[in-house]
Amino acid sequence: MAVSRLFKRFCGLHKANARIQAGPPGYIHRRALSDSQVFNNGDDTVLPVLIVGAGPVGLVLSILLTKLGVKCSVLEKSNTFSKHPQAHFINNRSMEVFRKLDGLAEEIQRSQPPVDLWRKFIYCTSLYGSILGSVDHMQPQDFEQVVSPASVAHFSQYKLISLLLKQLENLSFKLCMSNELEGFNHRPFQERQLLMGHECVSIKANDDFISVTASFLKDGKRMERNIRCNIVVGTDGAGSTVRKLAGIDMRGKRDLQKLVSVHFSSRDLGKYLLSERPGMLFFIFNTEAIGVLVAHDLKQGEFVLQIPFYPPQQNLEDFSPEICEELIFKLVGRELSDINVIDIKPWVMHAEVAEKFISCGNRIILAGDAAHRFPPAGGFGMNTGIQDSHSLAWKIASVVKDIAPSSILHTYETERRPIAIFNTELSVQNFKAAMTVPAALGLDPTVANSVHQVINEGVGSILPSGLQRAILDGIFTIGRAQLSESLLNEKNPLGSSRLANLRRIFEEGKSLQLQFPAEDLGFRYLEGALIPDTDDALGAPEGPTGRRRDYVPSVVPGSRLPHMNVRILSNSSSEVTFSTLDLISGDKIEFLLIIAPTDSSYHLARAAFKVAEEFKVSARVCVLWPAGSVKQVEAGSKALLTPWENYIDVVEVKKSSNPSSWWDLCQMTDKGAILVRPDEHVAWRVKSGVVGDPITEMRRVFSATLGVKPHNRRDQEPDQ
Repeated sequence: MAVSRLFKRFCGLHKANARIQAGPPGYIHRRALSDSQVFNNGDDTVLPVLIVGAGPVGLVLSILLTKLGVKCSVLEKSNTFSKHPQAHFINNRSMEVFRKLDGLAEEIQRSQPPVDLWRKFIYCTSLYGSILGSVDHMQPQDFEQVVSPASVAHFSQYKLISLLLKQLENLSFKLCMSNELEGFNHRPFQERQLLMGHECVSIKANDDFISVTASFLKDGKRMERNIRCNIVVGTDGAGSTVRKLAGIDMRGKRDLQKLVSVHFSSRDLGKYLLSERPGMLFFIFNTEAIGVLVAHDLKQGEFVLQIPFYPPQQNLEDFSPEICEELIFKLVGRELSDINVIDIKPWVMHAEVAEKFISCGNRIILAGDAAHRFPPAGGFGMNTGIQDSHSLAWKIASVVKDIAPSSILHTYETERRPIAIFNTELSVQNFKAAMTVPAALGLDPTVANSVHQVINEGVGSILPSGLQRAILDGIFTIGRAQLSESLLNEKNPLGSSRLANLRRIFEEGKSLQLQFPAEDLGFRYLEGALIPDTDDALGAPEGPTGRRRDYVPSVVPGSRLPHMNVRILSNSSSEVTFSTLDLISGDKIEFLLIIAPTDSSYHLARAAFKVAEEFKVSARVCVLWPAGSVKQVEAGSKALLTPWENYIDVVEVKKSSNPSSWWDLCQMTDKGAILVRPDEHVAWRVKSGVVGDPITEMRRVFSATLGVKPHNRRDQEPDQ
């Protein structure tokens, strides 16, 4: 099949072409936009959503939107997908999102290395030398699936992209190169296209649509194409063109650290580490070199080495493949006969968040690295972006399907921007925690950065460049001397003190951490498309500590719905269990009301069904029975909920490690109820029953969540 072959080419079987040069300076022209004109569903020449950027965030968003029935396409400025591993840690919440993408989470779990090969961070003098310490980042509860139905994963970004492309192919997306397009400029832009080699160079907005100009090369000539759409989502990375065209600034800390990333392979090294000291990250300190090695796949022998970079005294020519090989040998502790340096890239670590995520009358939206740039410590960059897409997809679909006004899109910024700011602070703290290890060894990184700043901006700036380089090299040599074996040993008083301090850092969890369950699963939206508790005693969440904290289940509005295993209560003999998170559909805009089998809760469920019809949105009711409930009791639900049929009776399946009932877990009585949004976050709850008319309350809830005034809904029936 031609399309299948084309997708395979871009999953790694096609050599990179020359990089497309930047197009002419772009701009956005704005005009006033009326809410009723945001979408032109009857105009086939206007695409509802155009996604700019085909990284994991953009591809996940395109899949989610397509599954929700929203027409969309994707532009990607590169001609090929990078094989550089880049991000590699997928946290619990992202894996939960992937569980809704037709088996993606399961495929990642099958394809990733076994967890015992990457659960540790190892600190050593060389890969063949002494081990200074190690940290195991997996705890027993991480394997028991008590707090989540999914487990974290170690899976390189380019492999993830390959799986996402397969998903898009299954959704009938067409992957197209500019040179292979015929009649491209003369036909309406279609949905379900992934256009490679197309760079967004300008954005214009009027009352009817947004016009995006894409620049591309065809037969050696630069050409442009105007694409009409209702919404543009910028998922085009840290240097986002969409963000720049929208005139949105970043706020935060810039240039925390400059590094060079060296992607290389060595099956011999992988085989050695596999048998002797498996791990995910190796922090290597010796008198000749310092670096952090990321073991992306020990079995395949795939690695990325991160090296501090200090321009302009150092430049990329100082990191040629030959020089990088020598550095790797110094860090490994011996030469490798099969080493292959694949790629060398400089990059800069920032900690910034866009001043806003929504622009141009809710028509231009930022997600992923386009909206926030974190230090890689803790792996929050890609994961936060994936969760951006999950939060955004149902809101865009609600607007497209005329369930909610475009103002609901602004709640995306209201909810996600505080999370991005929090994760930025957490990533910075985790990065600082990583620096405590070299500092304990007598290598304070702040000293090197301060010296570098003085050379660049202070009196050192007047010195000849060669002398500047010599001073910098001299400082580094003196610093690395602290790592000599004669100093760093138990017999040397200073070395013994430093090693004891290092052990305390590891034992007290003060070094770089991998998992943050409290932040990963426990993040909460304080305002947005939800109804806050009137007696919310939690208030704002506790600030980041940089240390691992356990997740505490919560159904306070804005929280992710807690996980518990349940089983369908029916006459069948099936004992299949699934998660409460699986009760929420990934294929339609549907709210879930969870109740206990009580008369007042059934009355509330009937009101929810009725009001959902008024608001033109799907609702489902879950009647959650306590563990030990006998079969056939679910007949009571049928009698009390008829004529509505979109309900399910389930029974708790308790684990010995978590014997709490559902309502105890939620810190509520069984007279309470929980309304869950399509993104699995709680929109509203009542702890012990609704006071007053349930229909009036449900109208208030759906009105506030969707941003729709009840009197604006058509075809309302009178209260009963």
